Amino acid sequence: MRAIDTNVLVRFLTGDDPDQAARARAAIMQGPVYVSSTVLLETAWVLRSVYAIAPHDIAAALRRFGGLANAVLEEPARIAQALDWVEQGMDVADALHLAKASPCEAMLTFDERFIRAAEGVSSIPVCAV
Repeated sequence: MRAIDTNVLVRFLTGDDPDQAARARAAIMQGPVYVSSTVLLETAWVLRSVYAIAPHDIAAALRRFGGLANAVLEEPARIAQALDWVEQGMDVADALHLAKASPCEAMLTFDERFIRAAEGVSSIPVCAV
């Protein structure tokens, strides 16, 4: 199995560079590709900050990508949970951090917005430090 970097996933999703997009598509369709949660996180950041794509659209695009037969996501259940939370209004990074914290008793933060967004969505409380 091969792993892909953020730039490959971004080109696959956006198609903004036709040559690179075609090469990304061919590489992904050639066989299984591993996508780490850090690549998903960075991809979401690039799509939001560079392409001004709304978080719910980013979540939908990542969910579609994750549904491809050749996409092998790190911890797919946690990624799916995080994408659900993004679709409910949580920040992508916060949702991934919270999903990855599932073995913990609490998530500590200074981010009041994160605390409010996480109320009632997870069994892990998000608490102010």
